[in-house]
Amino acid sequence: NAVLNLAQQGFEVVLVEKEKELGGLARHLHHTIDGLDVQKYMDNLIEEVQTNDNIQVLTEALVVGFSGAKGNFTTEVLVGPGMYERKIDHGVTIIATGAVEHKPNEYLYSEDERVMTQLDLGNFLHENSKKATKWQRVVMIQCVGSRNEDNPNCSRVCCQGAVKHALELKELNADMEVIILYRDMRMYGLLEDYYKEARSKGILFFRYSADQPPQASRNGDGLQVTFTDQVLNRPVQMSADALVLGSATMAADTEELASLLKLPRNSDGFFLEAHAKLRPVECSSEAIYLCGTAHAPKLMSESIAQALAAASKAGSFLAGEELRVGGAVAVVDPERCAACLVCVMSCPYGVPRINEDNVSEINPALCQGCGVCVSECPGNTIHLGHCEDDQISANLHALLEGVI
Repeated sequence: NAVLNLAQQGFEVVLVEKEKELGGLARHLHHTIDGLDVQKYMDNLIEEVQTNDNIQVLTEALVVGFSGAKGNFTTEVLVGPGMYERKIDHGVTIIATGAVEHKPNEYLYSEDERVMTQLDLGNFLHENSKKATKWQRVVMIQCVGSRNEDNPNCSRVCCQGAVKHALELKELNADMEVIILYRDMRMYGLLEDYYKEARSKGILFFRYSADQPPQASRNGDGLQVTFTDQVLNRPVQMSADALVLGSATMAADTEELASLLKLPRNSDGFFLEAHAKLRPVECSSEAIYLCGTAHAPKLMSESIAQALAAASKAGSFLAGEELRVGGAVAVVDPERCAACLVCVMSCPYGVPRINEDNVSEINPALCQGCGVCVSECPGNTIHLGHCEDDQISANLHALLEGVI
């Protein structure tokens, strides 16, 4: 969406796709909880992207180099099975690396074909809905791979996915018993209406605690699920024709890309925005934007909205006739620099570098003017524009004049 929106604004766009085809995680979704046909939508979107004259698509492409500053970036990409190298000069960068579904190691997943994730169930219902009508009982377990020590955060989309498929199963067979085992049902916003609909149609919800998770086992030819009912305060056993796991949404493998772009990520591997309220689609480095599940797990509608916001920001930047750099940037005195690397290691934005003259160099277009390198430099070699020592002393003197 971000690529198409920018192209429709009249800008030339290069789309770098790691996989063989476009679409990412959306290629494994068939419909949203509010009824949108995802595959039809994606087919139309991809066709528009591939037929737009302003868009060039590079599939099976890997980013191996990134340099420059806002308005003047250069990205090195290895493209195709032959891995031929290509350099792309561009003014802005939008990160939309997506996310992946966690593959569980528990609950007999990959050991029994009747145990599946919510994405697996969506594919199964799309291809084998008649077979699903014969099921008598389906058990769903939420928070698999999330809200634990390894991944303490909620994946946000799991609960609505479970309710979506539970309602779909009830439409296939109204007599089917669908049971959802949850820790907290997080149906935020208007999604609460679908939760109420599920309750009204007889879908059962049982809460479990983190220290007593459900257990899955084989009982002869059948599946058996055991959990502790918090109302009865005793274990409950039930058989199941299918066991569906609400698996976590994990960040894509972007460690190397984040290192190349010098961008921060959170502990879960998702890219961080510059400010959650004031700059929600901008990265700490100017003219680099992010959207979708590269930022955090979110619904498809939220990803689309964020993509359009990123495209709007990028378009506004590209439409400018000139670039202005603030005066409060760090400047190195090359005659006194000892190339001790203190500024390189201390800068939170990774701006300073040692150039071919073996002295520190700070690109004013990248410098954020935070002053960390100035305070850390042992030789007092770096100065921050409009924040010289005599200027600060003069400010203090004027402030305290007549007081002291």
